[in-house]
Amino acid sequence: MAHRSEVVNIKPVAQASPNTFEFETLALVKPTGFREYDARWWFGHPNSTKEPELNLIGVQALGMGIGTLIRRLGAGPDIVVGHDFRSYSMSIKLALVSGLLAAGARVKDIGLALSPMAYFAQFALDTPSVAMVTASHNENGWTGVKMGAQRPLTFGPDEMSALKEIVLNGEFDLIGGGSYEFVPDFRKTYIDDLVAGKRIGRKLRVVAACGNGTAGAFAPEALERIGCEVIPLDIELDHSFPRYNPNPEDMQMLHAIRDKVLETGADVGLGFDGDGDRCGVVDNEGNEIFADKVGVMLARDISALYPNSTFVVDVKSTGLFNTDKVLAANGAKTDYWKTGHSYLKRRVAELGAIAGFEKSGHFFFNPPIGRGYDDGIVTAIAVCQMLDRSPGKSMADLYRDLPLTYGTPTMSPHCDDELKYGVVDKVVADFEAMKRNGEIFAGQKIVDLVTVNGVRVVAEDGTWGLVRASSNKPELVVVVESPVSSARRREMFEGVDAVLRRNPSVGAYNQTF
Repeated sequence: MAHRSEVVNIKPVAQASPNTFEFETLALVKPTGFREYDARWWFGHPNSTKEPELNLIGVQALGMGIGTLIRRLGAGPDIVVGHDFRSYSMSIKLALVSGLLAAGARVKDIGLALSPMAYFAQFALDTPSVAMVTASHNENGWTGVKMGAQRPLTFGPDEMSALKEIVLNGEFDLIGGGSYEFVPDFRKTYIDDLVAGKRIGRKLRVVAACGNGTAGAFAPEALERIGCEVIPLDIELDHSFPRYNPNPEDMQMLHAIRDKVLETGADVGLGFDGDGDRCGVVDNEGNEIFADKVGVMLARDISALYPNSTFVVDVKSTGLFNTDKVLAANGAKTDYWKTGHSYLKRRVAELGAIAGFEKSGHFFFNPPIGRGYDDGIVTAIAVCQMLDRSPGKSMADLYRDLPLTYGTPTMSPHCDDELKYGVVDKVVADFEAMKRNGEIFAGQKIVDLVTVNGVRVVAEDGTWGLVRASSNKPELVVVVESPVSSARRREMFEGVDAVLRRNPSVGAYNQTF
């Protein structure tokens, strides 16, 4: 019989300082680490004075919580675990495993992995649940876990709320009887599956940029095996990330890819984030193509092969999905949905969409292209196949074929985790009042407010600005696009920023344009 733990000190604390008795004896789990659809904490870094939000005993408690929850969800005790390439990730995974075992989980450990390799393992090893230790693209010092108990989906807000309650209240079902199995050579199984039947005929020279993160051990080989000539860029694993953070949404990484493409005359540059579930694209002329525009290009290609396809995109994405004449001619339909890999994945599954695209570079392909989860290498192969099907056109040609819009990178002003959702609520209310009163905003009337995730304010000429709370960092997210001009893009950004600045808790941007 399952029973609740009666051990008092398993109930975590929200604060404990390193190098103290408390830190070595209590489970430290800061409540804000439970995000909307995964978990993310500041674990600590030798050069940082910031207090940790999690310790290894806290990770163990998290494992107990996950092991408890998957059984309560009816998924059974079997679970895949893996870890990304950071100096502390293996320690965190082993602490997680010890907690899972205490809760009676049957653990299959695939070792060093990409997040999509762990998702693939749920299918290949016929294991319903997954817990992947990764901080994704966050800087060194961060850690976290991406989890699921219903392939190909990952946890959403309901499961995360249930997990948070179990862990913070120490309400574990510690039934024991768990088991541990290490799965050898699973990297080969994963890469073999990625490349099966996907040979391309066009000779493509491809820059594969991995930012010294985990993808360096996977992406170059996969691209070579489909027939690409790979030009490696920062593919050596180095968890100090000596050049830049492996994040293909950051301009620093995109600029490095651009420079390599121009230096080598490559056909395309492909960049992968720290856990390999996202892909960034630079064309042969060095243009850094934001992922939503890559999504439009792929949607054109896919809807030509599969007419009347449905696509799902997040609210940060370009308006072209609704207005592009090629997509309309192919009968494509697009649904704008909440930002976040878990939300998009779920929506793609619900609608039976052939693909989903998120501006951050998470792309989801349903059969026959993928299995519904986000995999940066599957995305990279889809880009190469698109080029293969367009033999007379370069990547830059395909980009130029899109109607011109003036977009921004994803810009993130600092805002504390405890405050960011309240700030977004105020911003939404401000815009709703402006629209209700017929006020002029950024030079025009507001014709639409999309409030499925934060607020996307749309002007009469189609120029729009988005404000939402980041799901995994103490930040807000701001994106602006205009189909008219860079001046209108600037006007909308300044208008949105002015509304944001009514809130003193909103800090500086990580990048602007």
